[in-house]
Amino acid sequence: MKIGLLTAGSDSPGVNAAIRGFGKAASSLKDIQLIGFRDGFSGLVENRTMNLLTEGLLSGILTEGGTILGTSRQLPFAMKEGDQEVNRTQEAVDAYKKNELDSLICIGDKSSQLAAYKLSQAGLNIITLPRSAENDIPLTDKCIGFDSAREIATQAIDRLHTTANATHRVMIVELLGDSSGWLTLGAGLAAGADVILVPEIPYFFDVIIEAIQERKKAGRIFSLVAVAEKARPRELIDFMEMAAQKKGGTIEEKEKTFEKIENNYSAQTLLLANRLGSATGIDTHITILGSLVRGGTPTAADRLLATQLAEWSLKLVMEGDFGRMVCRKDGAMSSVPLEEVAGKNKPVPMDHGWLRGAVQVGTCLGVESGLITD
Repeated sequence: MKIGLLTAGSDSPGVNAAIRGFGKAASSLKDIQLIGFRDGFSGLVENRTMNLLTEGLLSGILTEGGTILGTSRQLPFAMKEGDQEVNRTQEAVDAYKKNELDSLICIGDKSSQLAAYKLSQAGLNIITLPRSAENDIPLTDKCIGFDSAREIATQAIDRLHTTANATHRVMIVELLGDSSGWLTLGAGLAAGADVILVPEIPYFFDVIIEAIQERKKAGRIFSLVAVAEKARPRELIDFMEMAAQKKGGTIEEKEKTFEKIENNYSAQTLLLANRLGSATGIDTHITILGSLVRGGTPTAADRLLATQLAEWSLKLVMEGDFGRMVCRKDGAMSSVPLEEVAGKNKPVPMDHGWLRGAVQVGTCLGVESGLITD
């Protein structure tokens, strides 16, 4: 049996642990070949391969961040060539057949899950593993890389806490969170942030200002604000929705219009800092962690999750159960059809315990607390 493996999308800790887990499990079986494609789907389309079962290649990578295969955000159905997007799905199919693969394993983020699903529709035997520092892939408890990213973000906020206290500032920490607030909420709650702002809950400036002023009256003349990169004020969301409605068209067209409008309103964290500083009279600073949380040594939890998911994906390959994403649901290993994951997001539910816990310990979420607990 000949199996291909690639890592695609944005980087996150724990991917090497997954590669190692799959390779070690595969090497224990007879007549298994494992071919790695370099740099994600780009390597598949261009047929750039390496033998992953070469002696010593998998040794010592369990604790390493990154991926020995390299990664890219290119997708077969929308490969960027200059200013153009080209569909190179057929070239990916041709490379699969040229290498005489029996299956292809994709370790990837949310967009990679969609790309893998499209390849599955094109006739390839696909199994995927979820990895995302933002934990935004649905139907799995956690994605590879999330635990590590949350730990890094928590430690960063912890350090800023001492600086905020010493200098009497409002420290705003911007974290990854394009469409969901798992990372910001988890790290913010763990580090005791005073304000946590996530994309799922459009915030009100007045509510945040009042929370900081109340702290100031109580003698706590510093505050920590954890904000996801795509958290937006309620007034901006209302404006963009109204503009999208006026544009008209189908629901899908309105969503695309909304996205285009939103792209014109970046730097919302800077606006937030300016508004808070002006209203409270407290010096306000921004720290943007960005891709910092994607690097470094994976936590023990991520190594365990990656190893388990890798072993389970090999099990599916041996059973011939393709077109699925392996996952951990309610603590148990499982899998779900790719069609239920592709193109979908995993927002934080409004009844999630983290949100309720944040309200109970007095964290400001940018809205009146009753909107969360009711």
